[in-house]
Amino acid sequence: MSTAPSSEILNLTGLADYQAGSIVSRQITKAEGGNVTLFAFDEGQELSEHTAPFDALVLVLEGEVEIKISGKTFLMKADDAIIMPAGQPHAVKAVKKFKMLLTMIKA
Repeated sequence: MSTAPSSEILNLTGLADYQAGSIVSRQITKAEGGNVTLFAFDEGQELSEHTAPFDALVLVLEGEVEIKISGKTFLMKADDAIIMPAGQPHAVKAVKKFKMLLTMIKA
């Protein structure tokens, strides 16, 4: 994962391209208190259910995604955001190709 340049205007959706049958990620920034990562999911790609020790904010940039948190399913599209609470099981599945910005808060 490469980090995006600082002090420049970023076109987020252009920083990670879709790849057939894959999930692509690009770290935008990383610090002790958390990190921001851009993901591009091809249609049908998914992250299986897991937990994280920190809260995370998901911002959908384009496409459609199904996010499941503690058994509840949320269908999301561009400009939608949701917080995935620390310690709660969650999963992500691309309904259509989609890109999201994931902000992990560690502090």
